[in-house]
Amino acid sequence: MHGYNEPVYLISVVAELMNIHPQTLRQYEREGLLKPSRTQGRMRLYSQRDIDKLKVILALARDMGVNLAGIDIILQLKEQIHELQKEIEKFKANEGMVPKHRSVIVKKNNYQIVLVED
Repeated sequence: MHGYNEPVYLISVVAELMNIHPQTLRQYEREGLLKPSRTQGRMRLYSQRDIDKLKVILALARDMGVNLAGIDIILQLKEQIHELQKEIEKFKANEGMVPKHRSVIVKKNNYQIVLVED
């Protein structure tokens, strides 16, 4: 059995599993939405984590009509939320308190995301 993060699936297998064209996967990679591993021969290999992220991307695009820039922002915000949740848990475990002020700036391509909490 392969690990969750272990890159084992070829682009053709992922495309068939997800019912998309391999060129769509290449486009997602160019846009920075997916970052598959590469073999020494430069072949793309996808992990189960990549496939799960692709499922989220496809759901946003197909079911909700979100464009690629919107998907990118949503994925960044989702990751930022995850990181902040880990930080909150760390503060709770170590000090029993959470900082009151937090400001985050995320820059990506031609836009930036600014989150400010009071």
